[in-house]
Amino acid sequence: MSWRIIVISKRAKLDYKLDHMVIRKDDVLKIHLSEISMLIIESTEVSLTTALLSELIRRKVKVVFCDEKRNPSSELLPYYGSHDTSSKVRQQASWGEDAKRNIWTEIITEKIRKQNEFLNRLGKKEASLLETYIQEIEYNDATNREGHAAKVYFNALFGKDFTRTLEVPINAALNYGYTIILSAMNREIVKSGYITQLGIFHDNMFNSFNLGSDLMEPFRPLVDEEVVKMMPEKFEHDEKIQLINLLNKTIIINGKEQYLNNAIGIYCRSVFDAINENDVSLIRFYNYEL
Repeated sequence: MSWRIIVISKRAKLDYKLDHMVIRKDDVLKIHLSEISMLIIESTEVSLTTALLSELIRRKVKVVFCDEKRNPSSELLPYYGSHDTSSKVRQQASWGEDAKRNIWTEIITEKIRKQNEFLNRLGKKEASLLETYIQEIEYNDATNREGHAAKVYFNALFGKDFTRTLEVPINAALNYGYTIILSAMNREIVKSGYITQLGIFHDNMFNSFNLGSDLMEPFRPLVDEEVVKMMPEKFEHDEKIQLINLLNKTIIINGKEQYLNNAIGIYCRSVFDAINENDVSLIRFYNYEL
């Protein structure tokens, strides 16, 4: 099982040789491709061979490219993530509205539940208001309890003057962390044979990752918790590495301890089972403890 997250942050040449990714800098490092789950190219001074890219895609390694500011700007997705992709995509296109709304209601309820749990661990009094919102959630979140919860939640974490539109290190860290989680979700979506454009709730014509945006919602509080620990006054390389390492965090899912990177795969597959069967009880959410 792949487990390593590789970040290339300085000038280097990457190529492929005998099942290994070869990293040529001042010295030469070889990493077996079977160990790599994600490759993040943080510097624009990195060059890669097409032989390596082709092999990474074949082995379903997620590749994320960053811009000149070292922020994720694109990712590599294969045309065919599974042997039965055509069948899965037809199935995805025929998902019924009732099934999608049932799944979305469950996902968004779990997101607010995880936000509430985090506020409770911090001893924040606002947790009680989120508990109320959980009880008030209607089918397909028709009254937008998610939006109300988000305002209360972020103000409780970062202060009354905080908004998600401010250009501050906290928001930079949140956005970066969310992007890492989204990339991991997209990897599992494609690996399972589905496409990222067709979502359950998100339906933005300009968003290539509508389905990933849906599925990642309950995982956002993991990023929030890490950013609260950091409370960054700057957001640079060390802070980014700390957020990338979230994928190596251990959590509980389906009664077993798993790295977050692996837990995302278990969760995604359970959501696909749930929507295909229109049975929300099939969804496997993560927990912090047994």
